[in-house]
Amino acid sequence: MNTDIANLGEEGDIINVSPGYARNFLLPKGMVSMYNKANLAVLESRMKAIEKRKEEKRKNALSLKERINGTTLTFNMPAGDNGKLFGAVTSQMIVDELARQEMEVERKKVEIPGHTLKSLGNYKLKIKLYGDQEAELGVDIQKEGGKADATTAPAAKAEKPAAAPAAEAEQSAPAESREPAAEPEDSAGDSEE
Repeated sequence: MNTDIANLGEEGDIINVSPGYARNFLLPKGMVSMYNKANLAVLESRMKAIEKRKEEKRKNALSLKERINGTTLTFNMPAGDNGKLFGAVTSQMIVDELARQEMEVERKKVEIPGHTLKSLGNYKLKIKLYGDQEAELGVDIQKEGGKADATTAPAAKAEKPAAAPAAEAEQSAPAESREPAAEPEDSAGDSEE
């Protein structure tokens, strides 16, 4: 492998993949090289540099893990009386807040149950680091002041259908009941012509 690929391996690993995956995706993007004597000799000549990079990644992951484990992020979000947020706290918001504290993490590495946090409270999230290293991040979501609730409520209503599957089902049922009523009107209009 020429680069690290999630769920497949790290740079310098020798792996077996299906021929189509290699031919159509990995080889054209330059992520891997075919296994042969010439490429194996090139790989062995690069192994010291690859091992050095891997060790550096491990050290960076350990230092980042120590910094993240002691961190709790606080988000002030508009919420209803029942504790549900108008909107949600997403992995992108968490990554942005960590970046402000000079901790760089990829958005894909933040594991949020259900992909978003939609209620007030304290949460413990796992952040995948290099290899099998994981850090635990505390997230505290608190209710924002009263004026923000009134101004963001219409925006929250627009976000709810996309974010909540139950809300989608409720909103799609009335739309479906309206569609059959519209069809006879269209067919009546066609018959008049």
